[in-house]
Amino acid sequence: MSYFIRNARRFSLLTSIALGVSLGISACATTRDIDPDSSIHYDASYDFSDKKQIVNHLSQNLLDYVDLNNSRPVLISYGIGNETSEHINTGGISDDIRLVLVQSGKYQLINESQRANIQSETGFQKTGAVAPSQRIAEGRQLGADYILAGTLRSIVKDQPRQFRLNKKKLVHYSLNLELTDTQTGAVSWADKVEIARESSRPIIGW
Repeated sequence: MSYFIRNARRFSLLTSIALGVSLGISACATTRDIDPDSSIHYDASYDFSDKKQIVNHLSQNLLDYVDLNNSRPVLISYGIGNETSEHINTGGISDDIRLVLVQSGKYQLINESQRANIQSETGFQKTGAVAPSQRIAEGRQLGADYILAGTLRSIVKDQPRQFRLNKKKLVHYSLNLELTDTQTGAVSWADKVEIARESSRPIIGW
């Protein structure tokens, strides 16, 4: 048997063993439930526990602010802009803050995303298909006292190249949220949350 044939068979055998081990590991994969209130980070990137920390801090400060003014203002949210290098769904942050404010009963929230649907329904009711007594009364929609909007930014720093066994990465997130008076254009309230995290991973490994 030639040298090349022996090595080809040996390579085929090693490939089969490696494939079998890989399939065995995949077959043994398990899943487990994680407490959504726990802080588990697999790397330095933004994750669900960061969202919870951001929402809790900003929404609580907003509730404290309205307590000081002893009123129930009308808010409209124009979302949170994402100026990070990551694909982060900032709509989840906005929605959770809105939920806390609505459930508190201290703010009235205008549903900006449904305005087009409200106009469509109002137009349909004017076609004569709906009895006059059941039509939506015009001129009763709320006007916003304040606009709620913000921006999420990040700074990413990688360790300079040099000989080491582990590579470190530092990520700093900053979310600014503002409440703007629609009559004056003045910023009536502002706050921010900052999160900094360092991760380390082996240069060789998975």
